[in-house]
Amino acid sequence: MVDGDPAVHALLADLLKQEDRTVQGVSGGQEALELLRTTPYDLVVADPGRNGSDGSKLVRRVRAVQPDTKVILTGAQDPGKAIAALRAQAYSYFHKPLTPAPFAEIVRQALLASSSWKKDIQVRSARPEWVTLEVSCKMEAAERATQLLRELTADVSTGLSDDVTVAFHELLMNAIEHGCKSDPKKRVHVSVLRTSESLIVHLRDPGKGFSLERIEHAAVNNPDNDPTRHVEIRAEQGQRPGGFGILMASKLVDELLYNERGNEVFFQKNIR
Repeated sequence: MVDGDPAVHALLADLLKQEDRTVQGVSGGQEALELLRTTPYDLVVADPGRNGSDGSKLVRRVRAVQPDTKVILTGAQDPGKAIAALRAQAYSYFHKPLTPAPFAEIVRQALLASSSWKKDIQVRSARPEWVTLEVSCKMEAAERATQLLRELTADVSTGLSDDVTVAFHELLMNAIEHGCKSDPKKRVHVSVLRTSESLIVHLRDPGKGFSLERIEHAAVNNPDNDPTRHVEIRAEQGQRPGGFGILMASKLVDELLYNERGNEVFFQKNIR
């Protein structure tokens, strides 16, 4: 942990400590680099604003010393910094005050991530009002992309941000599971557009698509007299429990549209 605030050290030590982990805190980036030169670390959690360097520079310096060490950056609420962190191949970015549960989950994933994680999210457009990503069809990549969306919507009300991120996560997981068949070599195209009035999200997967009116394994098409029919169908087909993604997303956003083929989805959430 790299942070000049003792309160942050106490918070993170309490949040992240487990029997199979050693958590160590330092106040500045230079001290952290000195430790990295002598001791292997799996993960660095750092607020670069506290030690006089920008996030991208800190990530590069850590990688120069220990190429396989992952970095999670923390700092001010700033979509530009969150995008820059991913582009610099930081594992993730969180603004302060930290949200404990999502932060602890991303740390857990970072510690378990395979060596291919650096290629899981490719930033194609980095303007805060128009972000475009290519996301590998892996659950860990979906969680990291969802955290980026939290940062992009952190300035709107908590309820609106939660609605958008939950809808996005459900639709992205559908694209990964059904469109990509969970093939990590395939990618989902994601665009997030921000206007003064609304947030617009577009996802396109490489799958064959589907007919929204004919997917029996989804709750959105359950008969009125049998609201759990899709659960039985999913069990018969050997699919994981779920099937509420499209229905949930449609209730959380203002517009949700699929293309004719069924491999692209668009949603809009009014933010003003």
